Amino acid sequence: MNVKQEVSVRKIIRDAEDNYRGGYFCCEALMASIRDNFELDIPKEVIGMASGMAVGAGRSGCMCGALNGGVLALGLFFGRTEQNGPNDPKVIKCMELTKELHNWFRENNGKKSVCCRVLTKEFDMGKGEHKEQCISYTGLCAGKVAEIIIRELGLKNLDLKEDSQS
Repeated sequence: MNVKQEVSVRKIIRDAEDNYRGGYFCCEALMASIRDNFELDIPKEVIGMASGMAVGAGRSGCMCGALNGGVLALGLFFGRTEQNGPNDPKVIKCMELTKELHNWFRENNGKKSVCCRVLTKEFDMGKGEHKEQCISYTGLCAGKVAEIIIRELGLKNLDLKEDSQS
């Protein structure tokens, strides 16, 4: 899989948020932003595979859809495609990165949870503050996923160049 060598984490966050505002759910919005910004040579169907994971997995309210999208994106980059058993270094690494994302999101979303029902319990589904919070979580998660990908693949974050010139 070809991967763009220089990306802007800020743009990935903005695009994920705009994708949500434009009609995607959280999980789809994140996947589209990662796919497009890293210029992955993969079909748009990867966005479709994320559709069922949105709104806490099919509106079940379980794990946050933005986090689900992040897990899918990490699997896309670091997951395995061969049956090499539970000690396969590739799957072990992917699970470590997934755990990192999970724990980071829980600690940084302001509610100390990854459960969609807990994160959205005070809101009417899909309206006003609920939607704005989910847009924010989608950007938050997309940014962290991008940072992990950049770190693990040794890519360049264009934002760091901009920040050092300021």
